[in-house]
Amino acid sequence: MTTLRSDGSPHTTPVWFVLLGSTTVPTLWFATARRNAKLRNLVQDARVSLAFEGTADSPWVAEGSAVVHQPINLSAHADVLAALRAKYDGWDAADPEREGPRALVEIPVVRWLVRPSSA
Repeated sequence: MTTLRSDGSPHTTPVWFVLLGSTTVPTLWFATARRNAKLRNLVQDARVSLAFEGTADSPWVAEGSAVVHQPINLSAHADVLAALRAKYDGWDAADPEREGPRALVEIPVVRWLVRPSSA
């Protein structure tokens, strides 16, 4: 995922994520510590570029606009937290113990730049 720093330069970082919603209009969700640069960047400028895992024959590249949810509402986002837990071997994305308070970030895909052929 690439966010924009306050000077407009790109900040690219890998994130653990889940895609929820339809195949044609998915929403990417990830959790991050509130102290991380990517979250500060998203609060200043919500635009992001997303490059998903794939192969040279089937890359996934999209753009979106982030919505930051902080603090995490455990009941409102139970499905997102469960999906992250299932994908990442029991990881509790809302647990602040390791990195401090956390936020959930929701990024609906608004435009595919390179779209998977099966979607």
